[in-house]
Amino acid sequence: MPEGPEIHRAADRVRRAIAGQVAEEVFFGQSHLEEEGPRLSGSEVIGVEARGKALLTTFSTGDTVYCHSLLYGRWHVRRRGSWPRTRRRLRFAVHTAKHSALLYSASEIDVLPSHALHAHPFVGRMGPDPLDPTCTDDDILRAIERHPRKRLGALLLDQRSVAGLGNYLRSEILFAAQIHPESRPLDCDETTLRSLAHCIVEITRQAYATGGITLDPDLVASRKASGLPRRRYRHAVFAAAGQPCPRCGDVIARVESAGRRFYLCAHCQPRPGSAKLTTTPMSDDDIAKLVEEITADGKLTRSELKRLDTLMLADGKLTVEEREHIDRLLTLIGTGELVVVD
Repeated sequence: MPEGPEIHRAADRVRRAIAGQVAEEVFFGQSHLEEEGPRLSGSEVIGVEARGKALLTTFSTGDTVYCHSLLYGRWHVRRRGSWPRTRRRLRFAVHTAKHSALLYSASEIDVLPSHALHAHPFVGRMGPDPLDPTCTDDDILRAIERHPRKRLGALLLDQRSVAGLGNYLRSEILFAAQIHPESRPLDCDETTLRSLAHCIVEITRQAYATGGITLDPDLVASRKASGLPRRRYRHAVFAAAGQPCPRCGDVIARVESAGRRFYLCAHCQPRPGSAKLTTTPMSDDDIAKLVEEITADGKLTRSELKRLDTLMLADGKLTVEEREHIDRLLTLIGTGELVVVD
């Protein structure tokens, strides 16, 4: 699903093409809106803007067309009479003398009086948009603090809290803020929440400016120089399961959060209530002794597992993902790369 940065960039393209122009023809591809096309045709397009994941087109008739792309909607801007090669269905089109703005596949489209936007069930309940130039860290902080008991992995997908965030942005934002998705605002101190609010604003604006790239700019430059493809320098953790964490070198994991895939570093983003790990290299003697104890009978006993759990994770409860993490760490013992909690 296109997220806020993608919709704002689409709004920029549409605005440049049709804003201030006469809409010679307006078309709606849904039967319940068919009569709206002729009524809006011949009017002037006086504004195009994005709010969160919604794109709003305002006409001189006093009407605004609300469009939400959902999962499959795609905007195209073309010279008038030029059509994209696609099998998608055209849902909304504005044709001026020189250009056409075309929306394909979207199903959530409404026409409503511009003065009644606040009453729209989506627009009217939308939280602050980090891509609104007037939006501040404090605006975002207040929005987060209104839901102290909601897990942040779900909260960042709720458009009533912060508008425009989606799956890739929430993974990137919580990684940058070093917060686990199961954490709630009440689990975080004020410094952590302020850092989260700042990350929401900065990373969303970076994604808008760069066409969806959220990785630290210095790492982007380094990875580009190394010849890596865009998918390897676009994000820090999203869609990077199995890759090393760009902050600590641990392995990035894919988990489920609020029913959606989520990517994190278990080392940098500890579960709420567990101590964050600080690490120092083990000595050769310590590695040798631990390897000997664990591998003596070819089995990992409960006491050894508890020792490793305390050593690596500072947490007495193991999930499946954490067991897999420990298995990987055991392999690192043999290579001398293992690190332990201070």
